[in-house]
Amino acid sequence: METERILLRPWREEDAEALYRLASDPEVGPRAGWPPHRSVDESREVIRTLFSNGHTWAIVWKATNEAIGCICYYPHSESNISIGPHDAEVGYWVARPWWNRGIATEALLAIINYCLDAKGFHTLWADYQPSNPASGRVLQKCGFRDTGRVNRLSHLQAGNNLSVRIMQLDRHS
Repeated sequence: METERILLRPWREEDAEALYRLASDPEVGPRAGWPPHRSVDESREVIRTLFSNGHTWAIVWKATNEAIGCICYYPHSESNISIGPHDAEVGYWVARPWWNRGIATEALLAIINYCLDAKGFHTLWADYQPSNPASGRVLQKCGFRDTGRVNRLSHLQAGNNLSVRIMQLDRHS
């Protein structure tokens, strides 16, 4: 997938060093629900085991061809949220040097179009930590609405004590 400024492409093992540079920042992972990466080998293993699934992409800055974040969707069977069988959960993160540039919004709009048009999902879901209101604003800009639900049973890697707000986007919103 491609937009004006970014390319969404599958992660590759040779991206491990770039992923480590991005994901070792203690301000990035915990906001997205996972601990900072501790080594290039850990990042390589994440690419092998978590990102090589057909629905997770590197967000690549086209001007430099560098990975600057990650975006994905999770089908019903892999979602952190109780969703319907024809629904998906979306998630994303962008490295700190790229915050506040509209990149997460641009990437999320591309994934929304892909999920609704190409994949035919009925409803998209997302969650974000209230301590990370910027992520909530990205979701709102992209048409998600707050459901009023809070999820404390999420199986995020950072643990299940995190409180996350659940957002929803219907196909016909």
